[in-house]
Amino acid sequence: MMDLELRLQCHIVCSHLSRTRLGFVFAVSKQKLKAAQLISFTDLHTPCSHLFKRHPQSEQSMSDWVGLKMQLSSVVWSPKQLLQLCISTLHGILASVFLKVRKWTVGACKGTITSPVSPVDSKLDQSNVHNATTPTSVNYHFTRKCNYKCGFCFHTAKTSFVLPLEEAKRGLKLLKEAGMEKINFSGGEPFLHDKGEFLGKLVQFCKQDLQLPSVSIVSNGSMIKEKWFQKYGDYLDILAISCDSFDEATNQLIGRAQGRKSHLDNLYRICDWCKQYKVAFKINSVINTFNVDEDMGENITRIGPVRWKVFQCLLIDGENAGETALREAERFVISDQQFQEFLERHSSVSCLVPESNEKMRNSYLILDEYMRFLDCRDGRKDPSKSILDVGVKEAICFSGFDEKMFLKRGGKYVWSKADMKLEW
Repeated sequence: MMDLELRLQCHIVCSHLSRTRLGFVFAVSKQKLKAAQLISFTDLHTPCSHLFKRHPQSEQSMSDWVGLKMQLSSVVWSPKQLLQLCISTLHGILASVFLKVRKWTVGACKGTITSPVSPVDSKLDQSNVHNATTPTSVNYHFTRKCNYKCGFCFHTAKTSFVLPLEEAKRGLKLLKEAGMEKINFSGGEPFLHDKGEFLGKLVQFCKQDLQLPSVSIVSNGSMIKEKWFQKYGDYLDILAISCDSFDEATNQLIGRAQGRKSHLDNLYRICDWCKQYKVAFKINSVINTFNVDEDMGENITRIGPVRWKVFQCLLIDGENAGETALREAERFVISDQQFQEFLERHSSVSCLVPESNEKMRNSYLILDEYMRFLDCRDGRKDPSKSILDVGVKEAICFSGFDEKMFLKRGGKYVWSKADMKLEW
């Protein structure tokens, strides 16, 4: 039996009666087993660099820690939220340990586990190319960089690479020629690169030059300015803003925040701009341990988005779970039953569009920053070759795309603002 050493220390220190200051850091055991270790700080300015000496991603950890300290210093947490934090962190630890032990057990029983052969190294059946899926709706994550630190993020900042504008346009033209009708730009935070100008030029190119029926964006909303709408709003059909809670403290806990700026103020401001500049407004929410008990119905109904996409928190190996991940999202995971209860609580919201893990995992065509399709079938993101190198038909054969599930989850809908007949 393999000797495992797991050290867990929980200390919560309340100071100044009304404000609690809590920090956490990932520790590494002698078998390099990562476990969340809760540590209390009575002084948020206490030097903490020594805590990360053994962490394999110390630079990222320090960055996360500094951001966390800034957030904690400006938020008052209720006892319920503190309890949620402790319970979810413990849940994440146990889940990580279970996965690690399971991997070691399988390795001990079956010998050394070799990585599967990459699909791009396999000989491609030309009949598959001939019968390739049509990329009707494509999600292009052209950047991985982001100014938020959402704990469950499943497309993290592993690189800072962004294609040159003309190369990105060439790839989009190839997709249009292969049958693309809708393009969705995402990240990372898509407005972060070149202050939104790169994104705006791609949006304009897709609508004006390629004449796509639908051009959309998913953003956290923190970098959007009104002048962007003035310049590019005519070319955009749908703008989706990610909002997981209508409680600022909960958003801070999740990591959907930037310092002391109000995420909700941005949400309401952008909603008004969308009406003013005739862009359909949408809200995306990830349901997790911190917001699963929240009732958002009244706020969603008052805002009135064209769609409210509700996702169940999803784990992707190498992104927000596993040894090479930049996030540890296990503590955010909820059960299928919890997700279903959330949906039932909001069943009266007419614009609700739910997506469980089952529906979400393989029903999206995702292009990464190199314009490679990402195959999520095995719980991770395995890239194809770039469409810029081999073309769309060959690359899409390695996307793992489930077209039936795409249609089942309502992936095809009225997605052009010209056809929505909205009252602006």
